[in-house]
Amino acid sequence: MELWVDAVFVILVALLIDRFIGELPNRFHPLRWLGLMLGWIDRHITDRGRIAKLWGFLSYLAMFLLILFVTLSFITVVCMLVAKTDISFDIGTVSVSLAEIVWILLTGLFMKVTFAVFSFRKHCRPIQDDLRSGKVEDAAVKVQMIVSRNTEGMDAEHIASSCCETIAENLVDSVMSPTFYGGLLGLPGAIMFRCANLMDAMWGYLNEKYGNLGFFPAKFDDVLGFLTARVSPYFVVLAAKIMRFGDHPSITEAAKNEHTKTPSPNSGYPMTACAAALEISMEKKGVYVMGTGHLPTVDDITRCYHLVELTSIIFILLIMLPLYAMIGVHVQVFFEGILGGLFGGLI
Repeated sequence: MELWVDAVFVILVALLIDRFIGELPNRFHPLRWLGLMLGWIDRHITDRGRIAKLWGFLSYLAMFLLILFVTLSFITVVCMLVAKTDISFDIGTVSVSLAEIVWILLTGLFMKVTFAVFSFRKHCRPIQDDLRSGKVEDAAVKVQMIVSRNTEGMDAEHIASSCCETIAENLVDSVMSPTFYGGLLGLPGAIMFRCANLMDAMWGYLNEKYGNLGFFPAKFDDVLGFLTARVSPYFVVLAAKIMRFGDHPSITEAAKNEHTKTPSPNSGYPMTACAAALEISMEKKGVYVMGTGHLPTVDDITRCYHLVELTSIIFILLIMLPLYAMIGVHVQVFFEGILGGLFGGLI
């Protein structure tokens, strides 16, 4: 098949895995391995002065190159071994090799690892079940797993708000940014963003321990998310129109006027847009209140993740898929060709 056709199938495979299989088991998940490696580095860096900024940059570079090399090498070697079988299938007038099918499946799997469209319904449903059963304390314990704030003693409305805030914020961090760079640069681009985002989550704190060490990954994550955060409200508008949510002009207006309420320079855009689309308010006590509606209910959590899921699919189909078919897949295949030449004499 043509390479652009392969690229389309890669995106479809990634979406199907995300929807019907979900995340890999934790012990096999590459991001867990990356987290363990970063934890090891963190424990062995004793000087947290200005030199730690250099260690933060070198740590990012090492993690990115290592994950990229391992991922592309695995795909390349497996496909080279399968190609030796010389097995192919005729589908109508098109002949498709087994190696090509394996490449599509493996690339789709690794591409899926870099983004998550449907994962938050899995995290939020147990919280919703507790809230519907009146088990507010149990819900507060569960919501602590998806937010960084202290949830002890939190009431039902603020638990629901915490869920909606996390879902909305991750529209950019978990979907739009990794899929945009995946579309533009293939798997190398998606991995580039995911490494920066994970390191920001682990090290991006303005304190004595991480202020310098996390400086580079935090700033790089902000830079990579700059564009996708600012276009996210327009895709929320498209999804809201389809779902018949909200006053559509107010969505972009809210994002323009209220995005500065969050400490992060990027997260305010999708959060304020989603709040306006759902006609709710989101509140993190002592930090911000965004939106003019009521605090979310249990049912608003469901509306929120449905809105974010549809927004994500629209972005992937309109932006990631054509970018990957025209540009990103060629970038990825270029690097795989280099690795193929490296391993060719060994296989």
